[in-house]
Amino acid sequence: MSKQKDKTMDASEDMREHYEFDYRQAKPNRFAERIDQNSIMIVLDPDVAAVFPTAEAVNEALRVIVQALKQLPQAPVAE
Repeated sequence: MSKQKDKTMDASEDMREHYEFDYRQAKPNRFAERIDQNSIMIVLDPDVAAVFPTAEAVNEALRVIVQALKQLPQAPVAE
């Protein structure tokens, strides 16, 4: 068994009470032009991102699923 102390820290030990940020060297978001106003961002889990490496791959897979769902018979709506 190891006799080393657990070196994990609380977030309170790691965080300062106040941070000073120097925005003089800040730059505009270089990716902003790529984002359409009607777009939404979704974060994929790493295992899913490994299968669908691009936005186009994700969109194509989702469109296939949507088309398959449209082919299913609709369940009657309860009143």
